[in-house]
Amino acid sequence: MTILVTAASGALGHLVIDALLARGVAPSEIVAGARTPAKADDIAERGVTIVPLDYDDAASVEAAFVGVDRVLLISGSEVGKRAAQHQAVIDAAVRAGVKQIAYTSLANVERSSLVLAPEHLATERAIAESGLPATILRNDWYAENYAANLDQAAATGVLLSATRGGRVSAAARADYAEAAAVALIGDAHIGEVYELAGDPLTYDEIAAAMGRALGRDVEHRDVSAADLRAALESAGLDAGTIDFLTGLDEGIAAGDLDLEDPTLAALIGRPTTPLVEVLRAARGSEPAS
Repeated sequence: MTILVTAASGALGHLVIDALLARGVAPSEIVAGARTPAKADDIAERGVTIVPLDYDDAASVEAAFVGVDRVLLISGSEVGKRAAQHQAVIDAAVRAGVKQIAYTSLANVERSSLVLAPEHLATERAIAESGLPATILRNDWYAENYAANLDQAAATGVLLSATRGGRVSAAARADYAEAAAVALIGDAHIGEVYELAGDPLTYDEIAAAMGRALGRDVEHRDVSAADLRAALESAGLDAGTIDFLTGLDEGIAAGDLDLEDPTLAALIGRPTTPLVEVLRAARGSEPAS
């Protein structure tokens, strides 16, 4: 059995490789596809084969599948290009006759209003139409995304949102990576669609976790969408980023990232990582006394 992990030089891909090795998969049975192979040198040092794999380079995608039995398609980062990029990987997987394709999709993707959802749903449908044996991993939000708010929270004691009490079932990137590794080992998960999530938290609870990670009080202020947009504009963010962030909060308010589902914990065989632990790790800090 040979497993290809795409986007292996990224944060999630690295962690999937770690999880596969930790669960006993031999380095000789793993192929790491990377747009820039030099960024995967640390993986190569562990005995894993590194191959060039650029979603926009059909020849590199085709070559990466030589001798591959299973593939984890990690979704690309270029919104607007991903459906076509993913289709290239799916087509190569079909030609290679892989025994399984697993894909990192998005929580609640069939009803989600998030701007990220349409390309994920299109990819899921393309995989279904391909006839490949598949496992769909619908990841909720990454808890590490909240690390971007820590400096502001440390300086101001405030977490601003327009989420109107909506909840987010974020989990650590390592938790999702471990679930992906589990799904790729053996045949038990073929044909499954998994909604993967941590414990749902309101932004009041997220602010409290930030406070524990920082060792200071952090207050959540739930404001109107217009006030949030004004605050982001004042912070100097570009229009595209502002649209994404305000749309994200709107989706959270609508419940797009609210899941109560034990599947992730069941797959990895342990509770998901608490948000405060993720934030402390991102901050490089010890638990506050």
